[in-house]
Amino acid sequence: MNRLSAALLISAALASPATAFDIKAMSEEEKAAFGAAVREYLMENPQVLIESINVLETRQAEQSAQNDLELVAANSEAIFNDGHSWVGGNPDGDLTMVEFLDYRCGVCRQFNQEIFDAVKEDGNIRLILKEFPILGEESELSSRFAISVHQIAGDEAYKAAHDALITLRGPATIESLRKIADDIEVDADSIVQHMNTKAVTKVLRDNRQLAEVMAIQGTPTFVIGDQLLRGVPRVGVAETIAQIRETM
Repeated sequence: MNRLSAALLISAALASPATAFDIKAMSEEEKAAFGAAVREYLMENPQVLIESINVLETRQAEQSAQNDLELVAANSEAIFNDGHSWVGGNPDGDLTMVEFLDYRCGVCRQFNQEIFDAVKEDGNIRLILKEFPILGEESELSSRFAISVHQIAGDEAYKAAHDALITLRGPATIESLRKIADDIEVDADSIVQHMNTKAVTKVLRDNRQLAEVMAIQGTPTFVIGDQLLRGVPRVGVAETIAQIRETM
């Protein structure tokens, strides 16, 4: 097979439906010539390969985004109305933002204030925090403490506990958690005793099951409106909120 024939075969293969081109029907000589022609063409025109990779990545990103939209729609009740997560911001807001968080997660800590500033500035966002401890024993202790505070002392005490945990310097231990309880003026003995109850464990189990269904493996992960964002928004929290509002 000469170069002209190989080039024509490449053109035919690219132009024809996938089922019309069967490389298995080629002789060994034709396969070798075809492979050599393809290699030569790509070496002379590397932009074709780059363009193909870009198209593939775009299609994969679009498919992933569509899959995430479907996950949010299918699990909307558990995401937005689970009945056990803390709800802040504007409870009647026209946009709900959910954060899956781990108190020992450095990125969660870094962007915590930006999140609350964006919610406050917007004024019309319903904010939900979902305890999702995935970074070890201290993460688990911290979330159990926060949930215990929420169940025993209510929303305001939970927010105070959250603020203390997300800025806690040093390890999260029973002793340090007791100090937080004293600082936010809740009964430390009651909170600590409640941390390992079935009620607290159920919240963590439900959150983990939801995360598994939605293929959430890291923190922070956000659901803003119908959008699932795996990680911190690249353009910033406030900017991402504004962009999502434009699509509503």
